[in-house]
Amino acid sequence: MVDQALIGRIFREESGRSVAALIRFCGDIDVAEDAVQDAFTLALRTWPDTGLPANPGGWITTTARTRAIDRFRREKRGRELQHATAMLTTPEEVNTVPDDRLRLIFTCCHPALSAQVRVALTLRLLGGLSTVEVAQAFLVSESTMAQRLVRAKHKITAARIPYRIPEPEDLPGRLRSVQAVLYLIYNTGNDLCGEAIRLARLLHQLMPDEPEVAGLLALMLLIESRRPSRIRPDGSLVVLAEQDRTQWDQALIQEGQDLLRWCLRRDHPGPYQLQAAINAVHADAATAQDTDWPQILTLYDHLYALTPTPVVALNRAIAVAEVHGPASALVLIDALDLDGYYAFHATRADLLHQLGRHSEASAAYQRAGALAPTEAERVFLSNGGRYPEPRERSTT
Repeated sequence: MVDQALIGRIFREESGRSVAALIRFCGDIDVAEDAVQDAFTLALRTWPDTGLPANPGGWITTTARTRAIDRFRREKRGRELQHATAMLTTPEEVNTVPDDRLRLIFTCCHPALSAQVRVALTLRLLGGLSTVEVAQAFLVSESTMAQRLVRAKHKITAARIPYRIPEPEDLPGRLRSVQAVLYLIYNTGNDLCGEAIRLARLLHQLMPDEPEVAGLLALMLLIESRRPSRIRPDGSLVVLAEQDRTQWDQALIQEGQDLLRWCLRRDHPGPYQLQAAINAVHADAATAQDTDWPQILTLYDHLYALTPTPVVALNRAIAVAEVHGPASALVLIDALDLDGYYAFHATRADLLHQLGRHSEASAAYQRAGALAPTEAERVFLSNGGRYPEPRERSTT
């Protein structure tokens, strides 16, 4: 049966591809977004009766392109339409980056835009995320993020930022924001994890000599390897220490570790490589009790030296708790300004519980549950469950 939930999931998975293709077609972000949204509205209206098309993503893109053409005709923009049609077959761009979404990521990461705006705009256009979801990724309000996105689009128009592939010498300068985008897309939830990994593989193919690109892909693969053990049959979450490690995907672990070994030979460590190394230590432990927490703490020390952000400090404190005890970690956590971040309250609740301060722990769990981004995490944390698997956010 084709219901609205299924159509919504398809749209979330396919909208980034469609928006990217439409922007290349018409050169106008607003027209592309509106046309894809119109196609989605039409799908909601027709697919429950007609059934899914053979290629839902292709249907959305084709329908959106038709809507864009109709809009051009109504506005008598014949020259723009002719130019847009010509843009579809620019051979050098197709050969440079084999995917419209990567092309759009690099375009959104233009130096004229601030780092945070680059990431937010690409998440909105590529990942199919709502403004609310993008705001949650940046720990800001929906209205604040909406204003940032509008200003970013206006700046692209005013500055005449081109929709094209950067020259090879410009690619490294755009890399940090591109990596942040991909990791944030991965961290937004299950629906987009596979897409983020696919794009990370493409980025690695595009820039095979960049250790941090390999590190980012290794990080995603090592985290993804644990997915089969994170959810019980009843839908409840499983904390890292209680996961059945025999369910971990050994092929993904091996691939991630191979990438890390390649990075070690290059001897140019960066934040994503260090985060991947931390996850590799977890993967090496046959049981939770075998985890080499002193090594993890050392890796966090290096990571914090490179990127001294509050979220990295929060995750480092978890390692401090394992090595030096919960009291030492709580002192570090209480000094952090992360009141709007659910993992902060969840981690703090865990430490308070270990210290026997149960009423304070309960309040912290409730606060964490209220801020959690998914229903499963909200239920889990509101009922006093430990935060299942902390991850570093992007350091951009």
